[in-house]
Amino acid sequence: MKKLRVMVLMHKELLPPDSLEGKTRKEIDEWRTEYDVVSTLKELGHDVLELGVGDEVLPIRMGIEEFKPNIIFNLLEAFNGECTYDQNVVAYLELLRQHYTGCNPRGLTLARDKALSKKILNYHRIRAPAFVVFPMGKKIKRPRRLEFPLIVKSLVEEASRGISQASVVENDEKLAERVKFIHERVGTDAIVEQYIKGRELYVGVMGTNRLQVFPVWELFLDNLPKDAVKIATEKVKWDPKYQERHAIAWRKADVTKEEEDKLWKVSKRIYRRLGLSGYARLDYRMNEKGDAYLLEANPNPNIAKNDEFATSAMAMGLEYPKLLERLLRIGMKRPV
Repeated sequence: MKKLRVMVLMHKELLPPDSLEGKTRKEIDEWRTEYDVVSTLKELGHDVLELGVGDEVLPIRMGIEEFKPNIIFNLLEAFNGECTYDQNVVAYLELLRQHYTGCNPRGLTLARDKALSKKILNYHRIRAPAFVVFPMGKKIKRPRRLEFPLIVKSLVEEASRGISQASVVENDEKLAERVKFIHERVGTDAIVEQYIKGRELYVGVMGTNRLQVFPVWELFLDNLPKDAVKIATEKVKWDPKYQERHAIAWRKADVTKEEEDKLWKVSKRIYRRLGLSGYARLDYRMNEKGDAYLLEANPNPNIAKNDEFATSAMAMGLEYPKLLERLLRIGMKRPV
């Protein structure tokens, strides 16, 4: 691939250092994706500008005018602290006629709202858990069609924010408590879904028109305490000591060829129905019967070297530098 001028957009507090020397794992985990992307792009010979973004779009405009990037590598997950504003930044890039990596604004909007995305998938007869949304400030009353156990989440937040063992509830009292927690502590509307007991699986998808799917990945939680529910809580995803203590692992799933083919096929359908582009990770729960239910679609998932998206790509022979270059190629093909 020819060498490019690449402007990497990231949250200003996640601007990585030049070296990992002397840094603790906790420090590194904060900006691991940013460090891996920037250092790898530089190793590949690209001219890289790291741009930290806070609450203004002017630095983006100035960076584009001064650096004149061939493409923008988008690592933003929010803007000014609002997770639903990331699509606005991408829309701004499109107004400026810039090539960029990752998902388009429409796909980000549809996938971010877990209720809206499930309504679209239900229309297309794609399995997703039954659900109800409890907006902030509204009365909490469970519809009769929703039977316990249920799981309570933020409607729009990602990265398991607000999810703990207490998120799975067995009665109306606990349901009301957890919805109130999401409203007051997370600060968003709550979505309450039917809890699907089973395995947690992930499928990476990359591309815009021609799609490539990666091997099915699984979250292994076999060593959690016996009374714990096996879900991806904040501790499971982000607490290194908790991960080590309970031998939590993400690796290739033990699924049959038929199960994998079905997951690949439905993942492509979901990707297209939600208007996604660039790359995404689709999260499923598979019950004992082998039925897979989409929990959520994650456009622009974490792509650190050790994250599920990158490790599943490596399992099919796509090493990390090649993965990043593939994302650049996809972005460069986007019409401007």
